[in-house]
Amino acid sequence: MVETMTEMIRVNGMPAKATLTAGDLQWHLKGGELQCLSIESEILGISLEGREITVRAFVSGLKGLSCGEGDPGKREMKDFIMEMPTEVIADNWSERFRDCIGSLGRPKRVFIILNPFGGKRSARRIFDTKIKPLLVAANLRYTLQETEYQLHAQELTYKLDLLKYDGIVCVSGDGVFVEMVNGLLQREDWDTAIKVPLGIIPAGTGNGLSKSILDAVGEMHSIQHATFAVIRGHKRSLDVTTVSQGERKFFSILMLTWGLLADIDIESEKYRWMGSTRLDFYCFLRVMNLRKYHGHIEFVPAPGHEACGEPMKDRGNPSGEVDNSVKERNCGAEVSHSYQGPTVSFENSDWRYLDGPFVATSVVNVPWVGEDAKTAPEAKFSDGFLDLVVIKECPKSALVSILLKCKDGSYVNSPYVMYLKVKAFKLVPGNRVGDPLKGGIVDVDGEVVARGNAQEGDRMAYGPPIQLTVDRGLATVFSPR
Repeated sequence: MVETMTEMIRVNGMPAKATLTAGDLQWHLKGGELQCLSIESEILGISLEGREITVRAFVSGLKGLSCGEGDPGKREMKDFIMEMPTEVIADNWSERFRDCIGSLGRPKRVFIILNPFGGKRSARRIFDTKIKPLLVAANLRYTLQETEYQLHAQELTYKLDLLKYDGIVCVSGDGVFVEMVNGLLQREDWDTAIKVPLGIIPAGTGNGLSKSILDAVGEMHSIQHATFAVIRGHKRSLDVTTVSQGERKFFSILMLTWGLLADIDIESEKYRWMGSTRLDFYCFLRVMNLRKYHGHIEFVPAPGHEACGEPMKDRGNPSGEVDNSVKERNCGAEVSHSYQGPTVSFENSDWRYLDGPFVATSVVNVPWVGEDAKTAPEAKFSDGFLDLVVIKECPKSALVSILLKCKDGSYVNSPYVMYLKVKAFKLVPGNRVGDPLKGGIVDVDGEVVARGNAQEGDRMAYGPPIQLTVDRGLATVFSPR
């Protein structure tokens, strides 16, 4: 148990009676006003010079009154200068501060991957002006590496000496985080590598994961708040989805989408010069010229959702398109020492299905897929399920209302939206309604994994069916608490 220390000092030039415990720093100013800083949730670090201890904090507003119990809204850095009576007392207090902070289990050194090309290409400026000051104040050492090309982050995490670091952090959008996870799971030591805590500080176009992490605990979504989450070092588990298509296999964190949302996400790239408004603009175009797609989806419903869709046993499998006896983990292929997916079998599961036409189909892992898109309001970080969202036949007026309500997740209450949790999912995408020679886009975490184009005759070029299984809590992420 840490002994309580009490001393008459000056704080920012004002006389005060200060008390330091294992949990917080308190001081009474002249007149009896009490101020307080929580060591765990507000103090970044300290520095000592002579008789002065500078306490660097990340607090709401201009005062440190809450001891971590106040408004979790916008925070800012603020220094509190504590002038001690003697240098000996200052040494004793600073040592006690360091002991308290050291007992919190915060990371001491992290590897940071920065994507200079993401978003508005301002990640390096963001790091220098908003992130680095917090890291320095917290005495958190780091190694910074900028990515130079696509999949560079994946290569870095694949080769990284993980024993040197307490975590890996990306300053980017969601894409680099996904690369980091794939790099760790491709290693021979993947089972220990994937336990390394991962952090994300938003500096890209899509910032769904960081938004989900901060929003889950009521924290404001900002670069500084995300940085402080890394500094504090709390962790939470995160489901990882294995996406299989024939012999291809890779791993997803956010979502798979096909239909309207994938078309908007990928095809709007040609309007990138418009900034974030490109998505709204292209969404309007796609609604006005609405596409629907033939296709077939199958899923194993989570408990409580068994009545959704139609039972596969009533349909049979006339086309032989999807093999429901698939077992993940090696699947009879050449043995690999990298991660091969969860050890599960759905051979005897009660598969159910839906046939198109579909306007949009999404399978989602976390609540937010963008800063203003709460696609899966009931999604959990490590429940072992995926959230399936299906929009079938829908009037354009109703579709506009659905899209507007995506910002808060209330769109799932529309009668035109099917929203449920699933254990596994399979997709056989088809051609565009009215045009057998054109298909859509299958988008996983912002990257095209399959595209339906005209091949010979009316045969589509999507490739084999796409299958998703989820490994509960496989990865670990830094979280505010």
